[in-house]
Amino acid sequence: MGQGANEVTPNEIIDGILRREGGFVDHPADKGGATNWGITQATLAEWFGRPATVDDVKSLTEHEAREIYREQYIVRPGFLGIENEAVRALVIDCAVNHGVKRAVMLLQNAARVSPDGILGPKTREAVNRMTASVAYRRLCAQRVRLYGEIITSKPSQAVFARGWCNRVAEFIEENV
Repeated sequence: MGQGANEVTPNEIIDGILRREGGFVDHPADKGGATNWGITQATLAEWFGRPATVDDVKSLTEHEAREIYREQYIVRPGFLGIENEAVRALVIDCAVNHGVKRAVMLLQNAARVSPDGILGPKTREAVNRMTASVAYRRLCAQRVRLYGEIITSKPSQAVFARGWCNRVAEFIEENV
């Protein structure tokens, strides 16, 4: 699972996210609204420090998206402190798909740490103490459960179920 010469760099993690997310989408059922490269209008507004328009989202470049992912989804949350590359890549993808706080809570549940949505020293230590395969499987399971909860509580989101399942399946297949 991603050790030594097979180290997964932040750039490679971002490459995978961009491939999974694709280009501009504005699906009416997507509660995130317009996205480009997986960056939502709200995330872009936070990045700009001002409201972002749909046109701002449309004109987002891949380079800008990479900067946003690196800063807001890797560095700022402290995900580089997760020692195993595969677990790190998975939690970063969770953060992109579910938001950083929820991704950390999924990781905390997987590590059996009280979930507060903050990747502090106790969470990092608990995750890094676990075997990578256990942490990875538990985080995948937490994510699948979350997708089920989302679809159950908001049936309109079922339109995304196939893509969500494919997303988790890709992570499972890559790290068998």
